[in-house]
Amino acid sequence: MVHVTSEGTTIGKITEVEAYIGPFDAAAHTYKGKRTNRTEVAFGPGGYAYVYLIYGMYYCFNVVTNVVEKPEAVLIRALEPIDGIELMKKRRNTDKLKNLCSGPGKLCQAMAIDKSINQVDLCAGKLYILYKDNIPKEDIITTPRINIDYAGEAKDYPWRFLYSCELI
Repeated sequence: MVHVTSEGTTIGKITEVEAYIGPFDAAAHTYKGKRTNRTEVAFGPGGYAYVYLIYGMYYCFNVVTNVVEKPEAVLIRALEPIDGIELMKKRRNTDKLKNLCSGPGKLCQAMAIDKSINQVDLCAGKLYILYKDNIPKEDIITTPRINIDYAGEAKDYPWRFLYSCELI
């Protein structure tokens, strides 16, 4: 994941994500087709940023992943910092590399992602995801999603994917 800003460029390898499958997923903001100003971007085409504020203080960055009227998204939960690390540390006000991007709010702060990024085309701007190599399936850990106890049986769906055992 790459973000080019006036301060500099930051790059991180995506190591943890969670999938949200729209109208049929009680954990999704678009459950039962719920459409609000906040979720409108999720009802559009894939490849756009869906950024929202949680707890009144942390941003979460999602990639809209389906076609128009199919509101599905993937929450980017963690990154391995690759480049622009000193800038990330400055933004997070920390010298600790291990926890620099180890959660959705932390990675948004480190990568300078906020509401101004919401609805941005991730295929035509300064924030984008590069494709490098396929990750072997055996290197991907699948678990239930976390911090969604309110979602009934959907909290147990195995839609959290990790590329590093250290992040569990």
